[in-house]
Amino acid sequence: MSIELNDLLDDLKRRMEGALESLRRDLSGLRSGRASPNLLEPVRVEAYGSVVPLSQVGSVAVPEARMLTVSVWDASVVSSVEKAIRDSGLGLNPAAEGQTIRVPIPQLTEERRNEMAKAAARYAEGGRVAVRGVRRDGMDKTKALEKNGDISQDDMKVWTAAIQKLTDDYIARVDGLLADKERDIKQV
Repeated sequence: MSIELNDLLDDLKRRMEGALESLRRDLSGLRSGRASPNLLEPVRVEAYGSVVPLSQVGSVAVPEARMLTVSVWDASVVSSVEKAIRDSGLGLNPAAEGQTIRVPIPQLTEERRNEMAKAAARYAEGGRVAVRGVRRDGMDKTKALEKNGDISQDDMKVWTAAIQKLTDDYIARVDGLLADKERDIKQV
């Protein structure tokens, strides 16, 4: 069985990209000082006999820098949406006005900013661990191929160097995402 380096790198790149995308999603859920529709993404609403994402019962807009509005499509679930936002643990206090819910975004305290920065760092570390796990799988495959005689020792050195370079690139991207989010959180 002969496997190409490019095929292996493409597979590893795809998996590392998945880890990066997961980190982006996690970081987008962290509150910074500004209003963002992503802030309400994790909110789940009890509606129509089940629990559904907020995006399935209304749309979120940002009319001002420190304000979100949720336009609820069905008037019968407005109170459920309001309760879900209030109970989400995001520290938000929504106010319903007809089928529109206004959600003011309070200024973050210094203590809360530090908590958010620490949470962002934890998410980033999880991203690094995921990327390194993908690297380990690639290295294991490379060692197995060399052991089976499918690739030479010289090829193995080239492959492991390529895998390490790919890993370093993705770790740098994780660090870049973290730096951007920390800057966003610390901005007053």
